[in-house]
Amino acid sequence: MNTPAVDPITLTVVWNGLLAIAEEMGSTLRRTAFSEAVREGEDFSTGVFDKQARLIAQGNFTPGHLGSMPYVVRTVLDYFPADTLQPGDAILLNDSFLGSGHFPDCFLVSPAYVADALIGFVVTTAHHIDVGGAAPGSQRVHGVTEAFQEGLRILPVKLIRGGTFDGDLMRMILGNVRVPEKVEGDLRAQANANRAGARRLEQFYENQGAAVAEAAYDEILDRSEARMRSLIGDIPDGVYSFDDALDDYGPGTPPIVVAVDVTVDGEEIEVDFSRSSDQVPAALNAYINYTRAYTVFAVKVFCDALLPQNSGGMRPIKTKAREGCFFNPTFPAPSGGRAAVQIRIFDAINGALAQALPHRAMGAFSHWGNPNIGGIDPKTGKSFVMYDLAFGGYGGRSDKDGAEALAPVMNCRNIPVEVHETNNPVRIRRLELMADTGGAGTYRGGAGLRKDIELLADAAVMTGLGDRHLRQPFGVFGGSPGAAARTILNPGPNARELGSKEVVDLRKSDIVSFRLAGAGGYGDPGKRTASRIEADLADGYVTPAGARRDYGYKGEA
Repeated sequence: MNTPAVDPITLTVVWNGLLAIAEEMGSTLRRTAFSEAVREGEDFSTGVFDKQARLIAQGNFTPGHLGSMPYVVRTVLDYFPADTLQPGDAILLNDSFLGSGHFPDCFLVSPAYVADALIGFVVTTAHHIDVGGAAPGSQRVHGVTEAFQEGLRILPVKLIRGGTFDGDLMRMILGNVRVPEKVEGDLRAQANANRAGARRLEQFYENQGAAVAEAAYDEILDRSEARMRSLIGDIPDGVYSFDDALDDYGPGTPPIVVAVDVTVDGEEIEVDFSRSSDQVPAALNAYINYTRAYTVFAVKVFCDALLPQNSGGMRPIKTKAREGCFFNPTFPAPSGGRAAVQIRIFDAINGALAQALPHRAMGAFSHWGNPNIGGIDPKTGKSFVMYDLAFGGYGGRSDKDGAEALAPVMNCRNIPVEVHETNNPVRIRRLELMADTGGAGTYRGGAGLRKDIELLADAAVMTGLGDRHLRQPFGVFGGSPGAAARTILNPGPNARELGSKEVVDLRKSDIVSFRLAGAGGYGDPGKRTASRIEADLADGYVTPAGARRDYGYKGEA
């Protein structure tokens, strides 16, 4: 049977139809979710696969989830071969190695059918704000030495059979988490999204016809691969290396070396993290799926940020890390706080490829904050978990300053103050950008963010998840580093400096002040124009003293 040719108009219709399915899944998940992490923070992702388990299209969501999805679907089919599935089934898993690196990220994989014939799969991932374990939020780093302390580990199980949730499995899951109503709500929201996605994929497939749809899939993947190979081919061949470090893996621990060697050879690229530190006895390790996901993302961004991410575009990119390395740990290495590593994967690759593609490089990101605060809500007598996302600045680029308060290397959102205060016994005392924190340069790095959170409950546990307290975000091509981050308990006369990954018992009226690092600058600060400095002064990004110190500015402030 000859494969039909796919004309450009049909290909465009197919491609945009698949994107629309993935985006509609995201809208459904967002609108029916229960937790702030999913509903407001948008810490979730969606993907559409063909019947060969190839990623064809994705929603515009989180790279750590999306880059892991192809391996998740293949694993699911190892456990549940296609001929054992039926319409309405859904497979759940959250294992760190099989999934996207930590237990809170739960994947739900559903098959889609037309006339009882399998046509593909739809997948959602959502970060659940608690899956049990040693601390509220399931992301405690310090003091967690093995994965068994981190909460529920779910290898692939058929959570939904023929459209009905397995009551025994749900009872087991919900009996092991601190906020069962939110976990159940988010699991059901994932099921809603999968049902919507499967229905739309089935309609799409019937409208296009099997032969045209499958030919278009092949064309999309082949074109994506060819484009990625062409872009890699434009990078000068060579080995580009860069070394950085995470501050530590808890108070009193040594730094974690983040070392990368990027080899460009013709139309292929290999990113090797093997020179990095060994895996650590704390919940920070980055399993290979997660390392691979952000490697693919970083390379794609350097080549063409708008290039579709699918199985075709991934083919020319190879990720390597020796077994037992921090970026390829062996089980039962704990990894609950691995979200703190995603920026450093990107920053390291950015530092390496800046040598080959200086016009695409940027100063290092401000490190984002992902603290969890949990205890008993005095208004309800039930457990609460405040899962926060706090974003600082982007690094300066070759033609513009870094932006402020935007999610780095993922597509999550700032969770509104009002939502936190409505759903948790907290008060947000301060939320502001901090002057003189962005690294100076021809183009300035984005400013750091300050967020002060007061506890209104009698007691709670705060688990910190940040970095760049000890090592500032680097600048590039003469740009200055951004200001270091700080976390302060009870600012004022009795203030106590906290480590970036410290675990703290809080009492009523305690205030934790999270002060994110500023981002690195790009280029010689001496070349920054007076008009840009004056605009910074007017907007409050720079103070008169900072302008004199960092830029030698002598104009009127």
